[in-house]
This record gives sequence, structure tokens and C-alpha cells, in this order.
Amino acid sequence: MAVTTFAAIDIGSYEVSMKIFEMSKRIGFREINDVRYQLELGRGTYAAGRLEMETVDELCEILNDFKRMMAEFGVESWRACATSSLRELENPVIILEQIYQRTGIRVEILSNAEQHFLGYKSIAAIESGFKKAIQKGTAILDIGGGNLQISLFDKDALVLTQSIRMGSLRIRERLKELEKTTPHYDRLIEEFIRNDLISFQRLYLKDKEISNLILMGDFLTDTIFQDRSGENIITKEEFLKKYETIVNMSDHDLAESMELEPEYASLIVPNMVIIRNFIEIFQAEALWIPGVSLLDGIAYDYAEKNKYLKSVHNFENDILVASRNIAKRYSSGKNHIAGTTDVALDIFDSTRKIHGMGKRERLLLQIAVLLHDCGKYISMSEVAECSYRIIMATEIIGLSTEERQVIASAVRYNTREFGCYKEINRETSMNRGNYLLTAKLTAILRLANAMDRSHYQKVKALNVTLKDRILYLVVDSARDVSLELGLLKDKKEFLSIPEKSIYLSFASSNVKLPSLCTLCLDMKPGILS
Repeated sequence: MAVTTFAAIDIGSYEVSMKIFEMSKRIGFREINDVRYQLELGRGTYAAGRLEMETVDELCEILNDFKRMMAEFGVESWRACATSSLRELENPVIILEQIYQRTGIRVEILSNAEQHFLGYKSIAAIESGFKKAIQKGTAILDIGGGNLQISLFDKDALVLTQSIRMGSLRIRERLKELEKTTPHYDRLIEEFIRNDLISFQRLYLKDKEISNLILMGDFLTDTIFQDRSGENIITKEEFLKKYETIVNMSDHDLAESMELEPEYASLIVPNMVIIRNFIEIFQAEALWIPGVSLLDGIAYDYAEKNKYLKSVHNFENDILVASRNIAKRYSSGKNHIAGTTDVALDIFDSTRKIHGMGKRERLLLQIAVLLHDCGKYISMSEVAECSYRIIMATEIIGLSTEERQVIASAVRYNTREFGCYKEINRETSMNRGNYLLTAKLTAILRLANAMDRSHYQKVKALNVTLKDRILYLVVDSARDVSLELGLLKDKKEFLSIPEKSIYLSFASSNVKLPSLCTLCLDMKPGILS
């Protein structure tokens, strides 16, 4: 059976690491090599938003070493990802181009949401333990050098994910001068992060009960807890005992006892303070440390997409649940969303031959429907613009920044005039492919939203067929849909298809209406095609 060799590369805040995996449909995927180099990229990024050329030189040397190793192992595919260490640069494009020109490796900068989603997949790869853990209220902490990611689960559903600028390297760099003046460094850190902790607790926990705490990290996390039990479980009492020992040791002593470089050792206390505070916030009785990292999530994602394995967990549903919670937060109309979603998906599924979109685009459409009215929470008169800004300001787990841009733009142009490419590109830097995708999703969203203009969910069933040059929408409704049909005329120009005359036909079971009402749409440059 064919075996593929794959490499995952993570350019983090304080280390550059690579794992090499073998993959097949028989074995799924398994790790065959693990290598890491210390390089504190985050030090320059978090302090000044830039990297010294010497640091870039060192990074390129490491990546060229990785390329040689990949050649030795016969690596066929790889994925190189960077997190906040490059994401927060003032101008990362120049650095990315330098890396590519000098190494031949294209580095992808992950958004917070993408990073956490891949990390979350790494835990889900341990299917038995993960499935068991999330049956009760569960929190996942992913402590990086720059940021802290928090996810909350309730009965197998992801209900919340948040990113806080509370990484161990970021904390160390901000407090390194003050550390010299205090005998209680741990208390100083706690005071520094306290406001963010209180805000998180007030805004997001409320009445949520968290029974399990999963700690995800990197080799540093594994090093701290290297003496854990076989099941990777640390009780609260065991953690607090270890905490008291660690915070009373110097960096030098920590480095010696854990066989670490001093620079790594200086990150341990910030890590421990963050964990202790969240144990108290969640009232957790134990920590599960599965021993996985972002690299495992990258490999899992590749294996899943290339059908080397099939996950028992529905990750797409996690994205939808997270989006529904955002809609709920902004008091979006539940019934209107449900009705509009049904219509939008019927149109999408029935017109695949026209638009050529796939499963991922269908998911983006669902999210656009879920969030298209969230701006009403801020302004009734500027719904489209406020909805756009809410979506762009909100990390949605599993979605890239570009995908959020597409969704936000489709929502914006649901009720606003859709501009030409140059106009929209000037404002959003959207490429042509995403511009066309936005146009297609906007067309479907406009039509679906118009068919529930009254918010009464009059459409009980919808049959959509394309025959010859005629698009028939047969609507089953026991109520008067005059408002929907009348206002639908406002959408006609946006739905035209090149070189085809398109007709929308509506049949209604309401006796007050004609059995068939036909609207002819003008011929325009195509949207759906």
C-alpha cells in the first residue's frame, strides 16, 4: 500500500520545529522524526513589530536544514506555518518573500482561528481520550509564546473560542525589567494578566460548568510535566505542589533541573501562572496533557483532506456552532436565520451546475446567513456595515482571514450596491477568485433573504430546477407571499447569467395569488457562473 511522507513545520515565537510523518490509508499517520531549533522570533516582533536581518538569516538557515532533512526522508509534501511571531510584523510580506527566495519554502501565516483549529485537531486525533473528555464541560488551553487560545466545549459541541495576548514570551519581554525589582515574580505576572482574566470570566463563563481542563502546548509544556502519569493526567494537588516548587526557583536552577537552555527556562514561570489562574477560574480538579502540538494538527489536517483517515468528530459542525454563538451574542433572529438558511441551501444545491462551488463554499454561505443581521445589535440604519465590521473583528475557529473577508463582504453587499473588482480590491485587497466567490454568495444570500422579507418564514418548501435557460423556483406556501415576490424584483440584476435569459417562476398554494408568476431577469455579466 502506498505510503506518503509529509513534513509539518511550525515557525513559532521561541522555536522553529518540524515533524515528519508517514501516511497511508492503512496506518493513518505516524510520526517518524521530530526536530526543533531555539529561535526567539517573538522578541523582535512583540517589542518593535520587526525582525533583525540576523534573525531572518538564522531562520533561513534553519529552514534550509529542514529541507535537507526532508530530502533524506523522501518527503513528498509539506506545509510550513507561522503564528503570531510573523503575524504581528508590521510588513510580513517582505519577510515571507525573503524566506521563499532563500529557501524555496512558502510559509503560510495562520490567523488565530486557523492556528487554534489545527491545534484542536491535534487533540481530536487522540480520538478516544478527546471524545471522552468533551462529554462534559471542557476547556482547552493552548499557551504559545505570543498568545493564549481558550476553547470551551459543552456536550461535544464547541461553544466558544477566544484568543488573548497572554503568551509566555510576550509576558516575559514586557516584565523583564520589573522582574529584577520584585522577590515575587509570579505575583507580578498575576497582576499583569488579572484584568484580562476577569474580563474573560465575566463575558464568557457566566453559568458554564467546566469539569475538564486540557492543556495543549509544545515541547516546553511536555518538559514541565515530564514526570506525569501514564495517562497524562495531573491532579490539581499535584499541579499546585509543582507550582510552588517552580516559582521559588531561579531561571538558572530551572534550566539545570529540566535540562533546558536559560532562555527557555525563563518562560516556565509565566506558563505556570497562566495555568494556575485558569485552574482556579474553571475550578478544575485535574489537567489532561495529551502531549500534542500544532505540528500534529497540521499533519492530521493533511491526512484528513487527502483521505488517509476519516475523523469521527464533525469539525465542520464546530465552525457552525461557533458562528451560531456569535449570532446569538448579537441577538440575531433565530427563526429568520433558520428559514433563510433552508432557502439559501436549496438554491445552492440546485444550481451547482451554474456556480460550480463545493462543500467549503456551502459552509461559507451558511455562516453568511447566520451572521447577516448581527449588525442590528449596533445600528438599525447601518446593518450591513456594522455586520461587516463585527465579522471582521471576530475570530471564527476554523476560518482563515480570507474566508472571513468573503463572508463579511457577502453580508455587506446583501443590501448594498456590489462594486466592481477594482473598487472592492482597493478597500479589502481581495483577490479575483475571492471577489467572484463573494459575488456568487451575495447573489444567493440576496435571493434567500428576500424570500423571507417579512420574517414570517412563509416558504415551507422550495424546489429549484434549471431547465434550458429557465431557472424555476417553485415555492410552497400557504400564506400570501406578495411582499417577497414584489421585493424580489430588486434583486434581479444581480442574478443574471451571461448569454442566457433567466426566469424565476413561483408557484404558490395560496389561492389569493396566480398559480404561476414569472420574472425575467436582465442579461448582465454573470454572477453565478
